[in-house]
Amino acid sequence: MNELFGTLSDGTEVYRWTLERAGVRVRVLTYGGIVQSVEVPDRDGHTGDVVLGFGDLDGYLAHPEPYLGALIGRYANRITGGRFVLDGRAYALEPNNGPNSLHGGARGFDRRVWDARADGRHGVRLSRVSPHGEEGFPGRLEVSATYTLDGSGALRISYEAVTDAPTVVNLTNHTYFALAGSGPASGHELRLAASRYTPVDAELIPAGDPAEVAGTRFDFREGRGTGTGYDHNFVLDKGVTDAPVEVAELYHPVSGRVLTVATTEPGLQLYTGDQLSGPFRPGDGLALETQHFPDSPNRPEFPSTVLRPGGVFRSETVYRFGVR
Repeated sequence: MNELFGTLSDGTEVYRWTLERAGVRVRVLTYGGIVQSVEVPDRDGHTGDVVLGFGDLDGYLAHPEPYLGALIGRYANRITGGRFVLDGRAYALEPNNGPNSLHGGARGFDRRVWDARADGRHGVRLSRVSPHGEEGFPGRLEVSATYTLDGSGALRISYEAVTDAPTVVNLTNHTYFALAGSGPASGHELRLAASRYTPVDAELIPAGDPAEVAGTRFDFREGRGTGTGYDHNFVLDKGVTDAPVEVAELYHPVSGRVLTVATTEPGLQLYTGDQLSGPFRPGDGLALETQHFPDSPNRPEFPSTVLRPGGVFRSETVYRFGVR
């Protein structure tokens, strides 16, 4: 089901698609590919919205920086200095995070209106063409993201892209989870299948080689409270895979809600929402962004984010909800 959600100042209409299956209801906007809400039951059967979002389009337009629920591209996370070299040619991107490029630039995929069509009975496929030079990125990129609820009510996001010139691509979703259904995201326990993480400098750019999590506050392998102060990429032990592999579990003991995350991606950015502002408070939600590593175009030792003509970028992440 889809309905008119709002209208931009230039007259462009924004629609909201509602997907419902197996007791889960998800609402997705054509503006920014935003996951506006995810409603799931707790252990007592009471349904609550477990992600941060706004009730109207004006909220997203007035507060774009948290990237609430948004589809992120062309390049999720940071590229140092807003520059990279590909095949001997230097490219300058639009800086929007100090001197760096963050989440695709000042007007990334999160601020674009996407074409939408139904994908079966329980899915919606969003697509758009990112022209050559958009935010400084080379190549005409045809990109799609398909949101589907499977028979168990798990939300599957499948990304696909092709290009007519060599480029870099790193797509993710920036939903903030708060499994309590209301109030801050404190009290969650997180488990990550990651033995290493990427240390960062003061601008959150990777500094040095990936480091072991053992004996540090970055060790979530056995599961523990999330706390605050995280905006870091974790190097998933599984690496890049053809099919999604479970890499994370988020648990809220009070409500009993459990979220597991499976992905084909080699990294996961944990952001504890320390800079949330406006109608939200720091720590009201936390993001689990499946991705390739930040600044990969400038780090050849990281898994490659290069996409060439004739190739197809594919990525898939599954968010599965339950209780215990």
